Amino acid sequence: MNVFDVFFYLSMVAGFLMVFNLGANDVANSMASAVGARAITVKQALFIAGILNVVGAVFFGAQVTATISKGIINPSNISDPKLIMLGMFAALLSAGFWVLLSTLGGLPVSSTHSIVGGIFGFGLVVGGPNVVNWGKMGGVVLSWIISPFFAALIGFFVFSHIRKYILFQRDYLEKAKIWAPRWIGITFALICGSFLYKTPAGKNLHLVWYQSLLVIIFTGLIFWIIGRFIIRKLFAETIKSAESVEEIFRRLQILTSCYMALSHGANDVANAVGPVAAVYLIAKLHTFSPTAQVPVSFLLLGGVGIATGIYLLGRKVIATVGKKITTLTNTRGFAVDFGAATTVLLASNLGLPVSTTHSAVGSVIGVGLARGFSAVNFKILWKIFLYWILTVPFAALTTIIFFQILKWIVY
Repeated sequence: MNVFDVFFYLSMVAGFLMVFNLGANDVANSMASAVGARAITVKQALFIAGILNVVGAVFFGAQVTATISKGIINPSNISDPKLIMLGMFAALLSAGFWVLLSTLGGLPVSSTHSIVGGIFGFGLVVGGPNVVNWGKMGGVVLSWIISPFFAALIGFFVFSHIRKYILFQRDYLEKAKIWAPRWIGITFALICGSFLYKTPAGKNLHLVWYQSLLVIIFTGLIFWIIGRFIIRKLFAETIKSAESVEEIFRRLQILTSCYMALSHGANDVANAVGPVAAVYLIAKLHTFSPTAQVPVSFLLLGGVGIATGIYLLGRKVIATVGKKITTLTNTRGFAVDFGAATTVLLASNLGLPVSTTHSAVGSVIGVGLARGFSAVNFKILWKIFLYWILTVPFAALTTIIFFQILKWIVY
């Protein structure tokens, strides 16, 4: 067994470690608000997220993935493919270690930024500043501002709208029966748009923009009609109470949380699969390619790794995002999910760098601020922000250390 084979198998282990930690930390993106609002229990959240992440990774995950996450470095400036292999392995180890450390502390961090930081670190030490795409790195830093700001804005708007047109109305139950189907229609239109533009399966349909727009509008209208019928039927004899309104949005929130879990499996598994695919290509062909065909077994391994991380360590970060930043109800939780999902979809299609983790936390902040500054726990927020800032430099520094040790061993 030569050095290429050894590092291929080691990278599989490191990749599994990365998706394990990705599941443990990023599960909060989809399930924290539902748990915080008591729409579902923690056990139900872990079960649902585990299954949907596997389904998303295997059936909707990228069959072709970028081997260098976000194009952070230019690998053509690195002549020896073996160095890229060692660097990718070191980046996986470093990112997995940082996300695990954050998870054990119950703090949400971006797994994407962790991998980016690792790749940036080894690129800098191997090829110098000229190898790094500084524009892309600037975009990553910019996303620390863009993602939470837009998500907070949308979350603030959605919950303020619900308060004004439903909760603060005298006939609030009737208003809920009118507005909830509209939000159902808008939510399904958003899910449809996200499927078409964000998932590999949707992109493979190759619809032009006006065709996609028609499909999105039609989907929204259909589910508005269905939602109106179901809500009128289910809540026809319901006694007027605040709990009845929350129950309507509880069901809607479960739906949005399930979609976000499915989307997470489809999109974020590439964070770990990309570097593993790079090592795989170099190990088998002794050459490097910016994209790689991903075997279904890789996607399955990624989905199972995410699910395992969710089951074993998912509770910690869920508790922070769902309960410690602000108190959530079902109406607030729905606004959180809607704000986060909308931000990821819009920013991605505008070509803006975006983090799902940052969007989820930002949306929670926005919903909390809709009730005033006293409703938000800024003490925990400062700690979260500190970890966000430390993510890239910590991942870069530890990758450099791992890389230099590996280089000394191999060479």
